[in-house]
Amino acid sequence: MQRDVDETFAALRGGGDPELALVREVAALVRSLGGRAWLVGGCVRDALLGRPCHDFDLEVYGVPAARLEAALAARWPLDKVGASFGVVKLKHHDVDIALPRRENRLGAGHRDFSVSADPDLSPAEAAARRDFTVNAVMFDPLACEPLDPHGGVADLRAGVLRHVSEHFSEDPLRVLRGMQFLARFPFLSAAPELVALCASMTQDALPRERLAGEWEKLFLQGAKPSRGLEFLRACGWLRFYPELAALVGVPQDPVFHPEGDVWTHTLLAVDAAARLGATPLRGCAPAAREDRLAVAVAALCHDLGKPAATARGEDGRIHAYDHENLGVPLARGFCLRLWNQEKFADLVSRLVAFHMRPVQLVLSGAGDKAYRRLAVDAGRPDLLADVVECDVRATAAPGSDPAAHESLAIVRAYREKCAALAIEREAPKPIVLGRDLIARGMKPGPDFGPILEACYEAQLAGGIEDPATGAAFLDAFLAARAR
Repeated sequence: MQRDVDETFAALRGGGDPELALVREVAALVRSLGGRAWLVGGCVRDALLGRPCHDFDLEVYGVPAARLEAALAARWPLDKVGASFGVVKLKHHDVDIALPRRENRLGAGHRDFSVSADPDLSPAEAAARRDFTVNAVMFDPLACEPLDPHGGVADLRAGVLRHVSEHFSEDPLRVLRGMQFLARFPFLSAAPELVALCASMTQDALPRERLAGEWEKLFLQGAKPSRGLEFLRACGWLRFYPELAALVGVPQDPVFHPEGDVWTHTLLAVDAAARLGATPLRGCAPAAREDRLAVAVAALCHDLGKPAATARGEDGRIHAYDHENLGVPLARGFCLRLWNQEKFADLVSRLVAFHMRPVQLVLSGAGDKAYRRLAVDAGRPDLLADVVECDVRATAAPGSDPAAHESLAIVRAYREKCAALAIEREAPKPIVLGRDLIARGMKPGPDFGPILEACYEAQLAGGIEDPATGAAFLDAFLAARAR
């Protein structure tokens, strides 16, 4: 067993990681003060899984807060943003140092807690306040000893996500943490007792920013977001997302959708979005995060209009005409409830509204103007292509290879056409501008709009390609208008 433990925690026992060397320095300092420091949480879990550890959380026992902070500040610059909760961070390093905390619920709200640092709390007592057993394993970086008071190692090996104790229900956000954990670690399955406990909880008192944070982890870090969404369904939390709950059981034409109902199709689409992202995002540029999130959320929302649109036609086939437009207000509402960002909601809504158009353009042999017009309408042709690809991959027959879907050739054709027209990431910028009208002696006013719009339409049609052809078109237009 010792050899097994040594192998399991190899990532935390040594090696050349400078952050781990720093962790051991801090632990040695704590020991010199008469205390003991334990690595806790995600870094220990990831070590058990043989995954690289990026962030290190140390929990310090037996040293009062003031004495610990003074000793740390004498050696390293500190970030004291969380000091009121007994947490400090070593500046320029991914090392957080905290005292164990006591939390007492005072009411039903998410802030209705009394939190106090308690260095005399035992490690087992502190671990009992954690969410899942797989996150309650601790490791002494000096003695190289694990502490597993709640069977987290066994649960991890058995692939079980289980809550630690009755304290789990004190923070309903943990249900959504379960959602994103099951997506990030697809080998884990929720214990039946965890599902039952989550079913008794509600998100009513949680603020949107906390909800949004967990949904972002689902989409940006999850390998299979579908598993998290199925967990919400299993524990009844789809009731808080009625536009998603409405997808369950909505039939689709089996010729075009052999995968099953709209809910099944949506799960496959969000998993396809995760595969398109390839790797979980961590510390990347905000713009890249927003793009990835927009594609994932649009994949989730692209068929929200189908419950209202689905009907059986006179031909006996199942249709969902105009579902893309019917889904726009539902997608916008979903985004605003979680993120309350108009720009983001607008982007997702456009992707939902026009997700049928690229295939239509390719199949109909549409001209350049139609592609340019779609770029204007959708805003981001590249992200629209991603959403369409997710939609296509989600229509593969069970057991088949989504990558072999014949419609992917249509998506590639759309991408290639956008590249040829130089509209991969945005619509063409207007060549004729208001300053061109002013240069011709016109004063700004209500006439500017129609004139500039006519010029832009000509540009989309290919009649204006550069400033020279723009000037010629404008002069001819103004001359015709004056007659």
